[in-house]
Amino acid sequence: MVRKSDRSGRSRSGPGVSKPRQRVPLPPVPHPAPDPASELLRALGPERGRSAVRRFEAAAKAFRAERFKESLPPLTRLARDAPEVADIRELHGLVLYRLGRFKAAMGELEYFRELSGSTEQHPVLADCHRALGRWADVEALWKELGAASPSAELVTEGRLVLAGAKADRGELPAAIRVLEQGWKLPSRPRDHHLRRAYALADLYERAGRSPRARELFRWVESHDPRLADVSQRVRALS
Repeated sequence: MVRKSDRSGRSRSGPGVSKPRQRVPLPPVPHPAPDPASELLRALGPERGRSAVRRFEAAAKAFRAERFKESLPPLTRLARDAPEVADIRELHGLVLYRLGRFKAAMGELEYFRELSGSTEQHPVLADCHRALGRWADVEALWKELGAASPSAELVTEGRLVLAGAKADRGELPAAIRVLEQGWKLPSRPRDHHLRRAYALADLYERAGRSPRARELFRWVESHDPRLADVSQRVRALS
């Protein structure tokens, strides 16, 4: 079962669209998450189901090891044979995303959203729309994520995608506002705090606010000097 957001930040800008797609509203709480093995046995029967469970487990193991090309063929077949199993559509979408196949990943993760009633992969799904230049969908998914009030980590991931989409369009002040909203330096920063601070410092630098960028990059470096190229960014601004 895959339940951790997996946004890799590989998105690219593309042609824009004016309206978001029509979506079935999410339920007040996500649907119960059945065991994928049980779902496969129910959908395919004992013999085919057991084989499918083994293939799904092998694909999930390959995904965790970042062997994405290896995990894709069995997941593509499983998604065809058992299209109503949410965990398969989720993992298939994540693999496609990590391979840069954003349109296909978008389709799988939109279907996962409907099957599960969950916002767990909204940041990844929004990043797919961002890669395709579907700005209205990025905004719509951000609003839906906020309404669900998920974990701080998941909200941060969504906020990073939204800010990135605005920056892609050259809207640096708006992108900065997205990351500044409610922001303050935590006394015990976690990974999502540091990633948000790094992204905000990057936007400050791009907007010509070098002193503020240097200050924030230094703060990130003091807590995790291995994060991205933060040490190089500090030296470049010193």
